[in-house]
Amino acid sequence: MTPDETPGPLVPESQTTAERFDDDDYPAYTMGRAAEMLDTSAGFLRSLGEAKLIEPQRSTGGHRRYSRYQLRLAARVRELVDEGTGLDAACRIVTLEDQLKEAQNANRTQRKPGDPYPPLRGV
Repeated sequence: MTPDETPGPLVPESQTTAERFDDDDYPAYTMGRAAEMLDTSAGFLRSLGEAKLIEPQRSTGGHRRYSRYQLRLAARVRELVDEGTGLDAACRIVTLEDQLKEAQNANRTQRKPGDPYPPLRGV
């Protein structure tokens, strides 16, 4: 395996087919299918990898495979780029949006009833 073929997150072998369909991180989409779904080019998806926004998992043959989560990030970047934002800036914006969402979700799950400061809404 070359450095360009580093695998992404590993999927547990014990996962059933039905569980894989529900798993946002399961690398179910080929580059061609992902590009088609996003109405973009394979080159655009490769550029997101070069920008370190998404790191697709590699099949045993070395082909890129994308998850639904990665496709949502790519779709958001595409939206921003279509509005005139540069690719690097769009990737940074999407990264920050994703980090904020994760922090808000963590905050919601860590709050206990009766905490003096409820989670912020609409932020």
